[in-house]
Parts: sequence; structure tokens; C-alpha cells
Amino acid sequence: MNDHAKHENDVGEILAEICEAAALLVLPLWRSGIEVLTKADESPVTVADQRGEKLILEHLARHFPDIPVISEEHASEFGTPEAIGPRFFLVDPVDGTKAFVRGDPNFTVNIALIQDGRPVAGAVCAPPSGETWYTHKGVALKRTKGGAGAPIHVRAWPKGHAIALVSHTMKPETTQKLAEEYGFDVPQPMDSSIKFCRIAEGSADIYPRHGPTMEWDIAAGHAVLEAAGGTVLTLEGQPFPYAKAADGFRNGWFVARGG
Repeated sequence: MNDHAKHENDVGEILAEICEAAALLVLPLWRSGIEVLTKADESPVTVADQRGEKLILEHLARHFPDIPVISEEHASEFGTPEAIGPRFFLVDPVDGTKAFVRGDPNFTVNIALIQDGRPVAGAVCAPPSGETWYTHKGVALKRTKGGAGAPIHVRAWPKGHAIALVSHTMKPETTQKLAEEYGFDVPQPMDSSIKFCRIAEGSADIYPRHGPTMEWDIAAGHAVLEAAGGTVLTLEGQPFPYAKAADGFRNGWFVARGG
């Protein structure tokens, strides 16, 4: 990648600001008893998802008018495009809507920039805690409630104490099977893309996903984790691909790891 392309892709700080603006809009709706609707795929949606997405799309259009955007709620209502160019944004205004509805704090606002099938910039904000993780100049940073960004990095695998972040709905026998396969010691249930960020900052070690996700669910967290020294790979150990328009932007299984 040439220097001009690197500069063009170094937009994580702007994405962080947009995520934080959306988080301020979404947070007052959390634990407010708002109505929960059901989408065609039986997943929940709230006015928080809809308002957050509207704000994000307006900001992206202002900052990056020439870059197309694929966002979760628009895709749910109108479908995904049959083809996409090499450069586009992926947006999930509230990842972890089920957690949001339950009153659980592990939900996030996510924006990622995809270039040639790879997430080259991203930002993730957790509205309840005010934490934001984002890419900047090839590294990952974290800031809290508007403070200064500090570099984060994955930790070395802590033998005997490795923490795996898993779905709340995972059955114990499935968790045990994954522990045997990947060698982790402590399973910790957690929703949303915050799992990537906890691994990126060195407070967890692995997130094996043997189940369905969409590209907008994971791209921003993927960008942050890679910038922090981690990996997101297919089960075969290959780089995890994006821009899967032919598959409706659905993901296969993957493993996100720290050191």
C-alpha cells in the first residue's frame, strides 16, 4: 500500500468521533423501556438502532461523500447490494441489540472502512462506559469519555489462565468442546463486538465464533484487534475476507485471537 493510500485509510479518529456522537444519542434510550420491534430475520430492532444509524449515515456522507456505506438497518429493510466496489464503510449502529434490550451494558456502536476486502480502519464505542477503541496511524488506541487516546496491545497467551469470550446463549457442552479445541481455561459470556476490543486491550485472549454473523457485526472490532497485534482468521487459518456481496455479506466461522 502506498503512502497516499495509507493516509486515505487513516480515518479511525474521525470514525471514533462519529461513533461517540451516535453513542450520546443512543445512551438515553438504554433501559428506558422503549418498544422492541422484530425484523424479518426475527432479530430485534429499536428506535436506538434507527436513530443511531441515521446520525452515522449523515456524518459519513458529510465527511466521505464518495464512499458507499452498507449499514445493518438499511440492509435489513432494503437488502444488500449485489455488488460493491473495493472501498466502502460497514456500519452497525447498535451491535448487541439483545443486550441493549436486556439492560446489559455490552452493546456497541461500530464503523469500519473496508479496502480490497480488508478492514483498514475502524472504531467501536461502548455507550454505557464511554469507552472507545479505534485505529490510528497503524496502532490501536483507547479513550474513555473524551479523554486522550492511549495505545493498547494484546497480551501474550497466559497459560492456565486464558480467557475466551463466548456468546451468552452458548451451551455448556459447546463451550467445553471449544475449550478442548482452542486450549482456553476460562469462558466468559459477553455480547457484541466489545469482545474484539477486550482482547485488543489485553483483558481477554480468544473469541472463537462457530456461528452466524454479518460483516457489519465484526469489521470495526476486527480492525481494532489487528491494529493491537491480534488476528482474525478463518478456521483454516486464512485472512478473514470482507465484501462478500454474493453471500449477502454473511460471514463464515472465524477465530479472533490476542497474542
